[in-house]
Formats: sequence, C-alpha cells, structure tokens
Amino acid sequence: MKLRSQKILSRPEWSINRAYYKSMGYTDSDLEKPIIGIANAFSTTVPGHYNLNQVCQAVKDGIREAGGTPVEFGVIGACDGIAEGHEGMRYILPTRDIIAHSIELMVQAQQYDAIVLLGSCDKIVPGMLMAAARLDLPSILVNGGPMLGGPVLHGRKADTTSIIEGVGRLNKGEITDRELEQMEDSCAPGCGSCSFLGTANTMCCLAEALGMSLPGSAMIPAVYTARMSVAQASGRAILDLVEKNITARRIINQKSIENAVRLVSAIGGSTNAALHVPAIAYEAKVDFNIDIFDDFSRGTPLVAKMNPAASANVIDFHEAGGVPAVMSELTHILNTDAMTVTGKTLAENLKGHSSPDNEVIKTSAEPFSASGGLAVLRGSLAPDSAVTKPAAIDPKMLSFTGPARVYDSEEQANQAIMDGQVQKGDVLVIRYEGPKGGPGMPEMFKAMKLLYGMGMAKDVALVTDGRFSGTNNGCFVGHISPEAQEGGPIALVRDGDQIEIDVDAKKLELKVSPEELDKRRLTWKAPEPRVREGYLYLYSKLAESSDKGAIIKNRAD
Repeated sequence: MKLRSQKILSRPEWSINRAYYKSMGYTDSDLEKPIIGIANAFSTTVPGHYNLNQVCQAVKDGIREAGGTPVEFGVIGACDGIAEGHEGMRYILPTRDIIAHSIELMVQAQQYDAIVLLGSCDKIVPGMLMAAARLDLPSILVNGGPMLGGPVLHGRKADTTSIIEGVGRLNKGEITDRELEQMEDSCAPGCGSCSFLGTANTMCCLAEALGMSLPGSAMIPAVYTARMSVAQASGRAILDLVEKNITARRIINQKSIENAVRLVSAIGGSTNAALHVPAIAYEAKVDFNIDIFDDFSRGTPLVAKMNPAASANVIDFHEAGGVPAVMSELTHILNTDAMTVTGKTLAENLKGHSSPDNEVIKTSAEPFSASGGLAVLRGSLAPDSAVTKPAAIDPKMLSFTGPARVYDSEEQANQAIMDGQVQKGDVLVIRYEGPKGGPGMPEMFKAMKLLYGMGMAKDVALVTDGRFSGTNNGCFVGHISPEAQEGGPIALVRDGDQIEIDVDAKKLELKVSPEELDKRRLTWKAPEPRVREGYLYLYSKLAESSDKGAIIKNRAD
C-alpha cells in the first residue's frame, strides 16, 4: 500500500509530526499503519447522533483489528427537527456545505489515508458524501440508526411529527393540553434518527444504495446490538478499501448515482434527495440534472411504502428486508456491476436478499404503483423545475386547481393558517424562501403539519420556492425555480390567481396571461435581503438555484 500519511510521518524530516502524535499516546507501531480519519458528528443536541460516540468506538475497534490507526475529529451537525418552524431552519441547508468543506479541510490538512464518516441526519449525511466524493479517498459512511416508534396513535406508531399534528388538533379542540403532553413524553422513546422516512433515513438508505455503506446497514435501529456490529465491520472494511485502493469516486459515479435515484424513487423518499443528489454528483464530477431524476423516478416502480405515505415506519422497513430487499426487486433496471464498499459489485451483495413479507415491501411485478415516489414539474410558474412527491399525495389531489393565497414568508403563512385565513380549495403560495431569498431554503414543514392537523391536508395545496420535510404529506410542490428573490414567476403571483397542479402531466401553471405577467414584472422589485451579515449572507450570495442542488461551486469548470 502507498500511504500518503507516510509522506508526513517519515524520519528524520517529519519527526516533529511523530512527536505531536506521540504526545497523545500514539506509538511508533501506530504511526507505521494506515492513518484512518473518523469524522464524527456526535452531539447531545441531535437525537440521531446521540449514540455516535459508541458507534465510533466500535469503528475504532474494527480499524485496529484490521491493522489501521484511527484518528477522530468532530463535525458539526444541526437537528432539523429542533430547527423547524423558526429562524433556525434558515441555517440548516447551509450546514451541508460547511460540513463538506470542513471535512475536506481537516482530511487534507492532516493527510489521512482514508476516512470513515459518522452521521445519521438530514444535511449531515449528504454533506459527508459530498466530502467523500470531493476528496476521492477510500471512504465509508456509518450511521447511528433510527429510533424506535412510540405508542400507536391514529393507526400508526407515534413519532416526533405526531406532536405538531397534535398542535393542530389541540387548536381544533380535539385533544387536551394533557394529552399533548403525554404525546410529547412518549413519541420519541429513545435516540436515533426519526422513525419515519424523512430526509435523514432517506439519505442513509441512499448512501447504502450508492454503495457507500455496508449492505443492510442503513436502517438497523440505534438501540440494536447489530448497529455496533456493523460499525465494527465498517472499521475493518475501510482497511480493505485502502489495501485495494478503492477510492470514493470508484463507488460514487454515474452508475451508482442512477442506482441511488432508483432506490429513493422505489421507497418514496424525501423530496430533499432532489437537492442532495445533484450536489453529490457535482462533487463526484458526474453530469447530472433534475430531469434525469424525474426520468428515473417515473420509470421506477414504488415497491416500498412507509410513514408519511403509510402506517409502517422505518423499523418495519428494516425488518421487511430494507434496502437490499428493495434493490433485489429492481435488478432489471439497476447498474448491478457498480462497485461498493465491500469491494464487491452490487450484484454480488444482493445475492440471497428478498423481502419476507408482501406488506411494507412488494414485488416489482405487483408494486404499490408503477412509477416512483418523486416527480419534477415544469410550467409557467416553474420554468426551471419544481419537485413534488406523488407517493405522499392523495390520488384525488394529483390534479388540483385553485385560487392563490400568497404569503411572502413561512411565518406569515403559518399564522394565516392558525388564524383561519386559508380556506379549503386554496393554493397556498409561500415565496421568498429559496436558497437566496430565505436565505437557506427553509422547510415548509410546519405549514403542512398545521394543515394536516386542522383537517385541510386533502383540500389545500401548497407551492413554494422553499422545500419540504420528508415527513410531509398532502398536495405540495417545492423547489420552484427560479425562486422569487431572483425574479422567478412565483414573485409575480397575486391573491386570487388560478394555479394548476397536474402531477401526472408534469405541469405547474400560473393561469395568468404572458402579457399580464410582463406588466407585473415591470413593477416588481426584489425585497431587501433578510440577512446582511454572517454565514447566511455569504450563502445567499454564493448558492446556486435549487434545481442545481443549491450548491456552492468550488471549482473553476
């Protein structure tokens, strides 16, 4: 093995570096082995990361057992759930790029030979995958696993989103304050990523489909002993990747990215994947655009359903066979020769995998539906694209037309819903919430949950240049590009304008004449930026549009 770490650890020139390591207890024997960086996003603020120190110890054990030397460093990670519905959500998506940048900086500064990425949640996992693709070193991702579900409420096991739905029911007088408090105490019974198929679990499943996590590992619950076993196995696997010189871009490439899109589509994953896949592809130097996402999604059967599209949660999905069972149903449309972190191809990994039931995971011959869980729409309201999730939309709302009720911020819209200003049949428009306008492209999570809790989720559509949580259901369309802050058509919508949503026809139309829109454009002026300092200010100046993954470009091409 040619170890780049040895270039800065050989005697006598680099004896000073050896001295730095020895001051922390490393030995001569340690410094002769591959130096494996461990990017650990542990914290006591993110439930999905609360157990990562235990996971990290298991990874270290595997690394040492296989003949490597683990070196751990910290990575930031914010909790989407805690940030939902207030100013903090504007900071969430921008953390993704900070995570990628910080890992790159640390790994390159210290010249590690390989990297193990420890993260479980929404922006942390894609940020880590972006870093792996950018660095192109041997890399593997290990997540902390999902939390268990709570007691059964309204036909499904409770989870953290049950609370905001409960707030809507409390507002209608359907439950008491005490009942809401009991829900608060029981809906999240332990640590882990949230037990529904939100962005966190979608991205962990996507990482496995990419070939960047060990087969079957994505949805092992946080409290299962198998979570520590697979962490230790991942520690051993990274040394095998170093020995074989299997770097990240041998795994993250055109073939595996197509496989990942197929998987997300087949399980009805979060719409946020449509932001993160282009960003990961950019770092891997793979040509990718949002239309590819749509083509693959529409050509992939929906073979798995779970909350928010069904009552099953991700623990049920894991017990039904998880990612390998789904991918084994898709082999006829997958690139099965794609390389994975096992050092084997996808086809080799999938041998013998199938689902033991036909409830959570169905066959490709008899799927839940013939097309996948995500769709890209275009039209006069979204010339560059918009994203929706048919798997989470009631069939009667796949085609919806109604008058616009327009709000220039998430906060205004949430208050309007609570005040009863939004009526059945309306198309709720929330704008100036894109990457630049938000800034930070916050999720319209709370608005959708309030509509659900108030019994209007099947009667009101929501369109926005912001984005959505993977837990949302109802008729929603996000990621509208161009965004309002850049003068996109969504900035010109007025109360009462008719908006047509037709998911099957891939249409999102503002039923206003081009002449009238031209008149409105003459008087439109971009609002003053919400933020004038700090990282959000920088992000608002540098971020690309949502159809390009809201990335910050970091190379000259």
